[in-house]
Amino acid sequence: MKNQYQVHCDHIDVALPYARNSGDGALIGSMFGVCANGGANGADDVLVVKGVFTLTKNSAEAWTVGEKVYWDNVAKNVTTTATSNTLIGVAILDAANPSSTGVVRLNGSFS
Repeated sequence: MKNQYQVHCDHIDVALPYARNSGDGALIGSMFGVCANGGANGADDVLVVKGVFTLTKNSAEAWTVGEKVYWDNVAKNVTTTATSNTLIGVAILDAANPSSTGVVRLNGSFS
């Protein structure tokens, strides 16, 4: 098909908005994903926008299965606090308080 831009819609080619490592989350506008390779601010990378990932979370929160989770672009972690943050998906496992990571099913990148 002549007008198809990209075949795999769960992986988006991007320039990183800030320095990231492989497996870190990143927000570009309202598009959230997990960095495949990582790199410096402005580096080319692949953002994985669909799937289930273990991500850094606000360690002072407890999560329950099915709870909405948001990206805090200031702290660069996942939180249950909606205010000033971007909806990215849901928790698929309980996460204790304290704990540094949680398992998230991404909502496909758009809130």
